[in-house]
Amino acid sequence: MDCKKPKIAVYAGSFDPITIGHESVIRRALPLFDKIIVAIGENNLKKNLFSLEQRAKWIKTIFDDEQKIEVQTYQGLTVDFCRTSGANFLLRGLRNAADFEFECSIGQINRKIGDIETVFLLSEPELSPIQSSIVRDIYQHGGNVSAFISPKICLEE
Repeated sequence: MDCKKPKIAVYAGSFDPITIGHESVIRRALPLFDKIIVAIGENNLKKNLFSLEQRAKWIKTIFDDEQKIEVQTYQGLTVDFCRTSGANFLLRGLRNAADFEFECSIGQINRKIGDIETVFLLSEPELSPIQSSIVRDIYQHGGNVSAFISPKICLEE
């Protein structure tokens, strides 16, 4: 009997909307983990453009071909969600040096308070400038965002 603990990662974010940058990080991380939980954080203080239900639906649609992906929502500290979901890793994507500085600090704190390791994947260079906030801004001003989101989703739903 194999008593090895499964490698479960949480990839947490608002995903408002999920971009091809997020998708790339998740797909490239699949060989590293037994399961990846894409966790949509609920933050009542943050004004999201798209509903929580819509964001979850999009993520499920994008990864409908992948058995190792699970989509959940949560409130509170990410480390607490990791603990309750059995995750032993946090997955984070890094686009640039500013992301590294920010994520490194959070990763160190999460390790201290939650005994969870953070695994960083560098974004693909051509995807580095893509941010959900920029995609939202383009979308809200009537611009075409199709180059930044999966062809499997439609923001007009």
